[in-house]
Amino acid sequence: MKKIIFLLISALLFVSCREKNSVSTDVTADLSNENKKVIGLSIDTLAIERWQRDLDIFINKAKELGADVIVQNAGNSCEEQSRQILYLYEKNVDCVVIVPKDAEKLVDVVARLKSKKIPVISYDRLILNADIDLYLTIDSERVGELMAEGILNITDARKWFCMLGPREDFNMTLIKSGIDKVIKHENVYIGYTFYTDGWNYDLAYTGMVNILNEGNFPDAIICGNDAVANSVVKALNLYYSGPHIPICGQDADITSCQYIVKGIQDFTIYKPISKLAETAAEYAVELANGGHPEIPASQHRTINNGYAEISGLWLDPIRVDKSNIDEVIINSGFHSYSAVYGK
Repeated sequence: MKKIIFLLISALLFVSCREKNSVSTDVTADLSNENKKVIGLSIDTLAIERWQRDLDIFINKAKELGADVIVQNAGNSCEEQSRQILYLYEKNVDCVVIVPKDAEKLVDVVARLKSKKIPVISYDRLILNADIDLYLTIDSERVGELMAEGILNITDARKWFCMLGPREDFNMTLIKSGIDKVIKHENVYIGYTFYTDGWNYDLAYTGMVNILNEGNFPDAIICGNDAVANSVVKALNLYYSGPHIPICGQDADITSCQYIVKGIQDFTIYKPISKLAETAAEYAVELANGGHPEIPASQHRTINNGYAEISGLWLDPIRVDKSNIDEVIINSGFHSYSAVYGK
């Protein structure tokens, strides 16, 4: 009987790229049927809420299309991710989809995959300087633009802080570019930028506490994702007693959606994760079968990753606040009414 066997091993959630104590999550496939395509999915960590959603949707869609999946969770370790991709190489999978921990650290292992003519999809985050076949993402520069435009709609105060994710996540570069583009001609400046190494939310919390203890108070805070925003809110609750500071994040995590309806967080950026994950599975299976996915013209764009101009699918994000959270989040089934508003 052909089925995907899930083996979930507890991981250290908040390890940095240099730490060695990362643990893999391995979802293995039955490889005995040579006619059944097998897709490798390498994910940097499941510590971020949204990745479990991506994972479930991707696997279900691949199974629907008749493919099996081998999932490797690197536990937030660059070295472990490289080792696990080599494992997929040795298993002779038919296509590999990668959520990179570090945009610049996968050149050699991608080259190994391509030496066997195994197609490679860069998922959500761009792999730099490597021979990848496709890049599937939400438009992160547009995410940054929506964040900055949203803050400008809330306040005309000048001093903003950016509490972002890790520098090695290329999406942070794109988000910052979008923010800078919007505020270029506005009476606004970025008074402080913090990068959360390894998406370690304890570091985001500590970083915010240190800033507040110095008496350095921002007029608005843009966060790299909703989990960072949650850490910032925690720090503000304990170490700040002044007027409300506008805060935003991205991913529409459930806690942030709850904060939005309570007025604690001002907005988040919703990304059509279900569409992205389903499309990634469809394209991966098509590549595995020797096909060439046709990206709709309205969603197609190329980007130079340092190796070549890479063809990509770019989906549009949506800013979500109190005014449209029911329509975008609840009516779409992303979160339930009771989960957002409480029973």
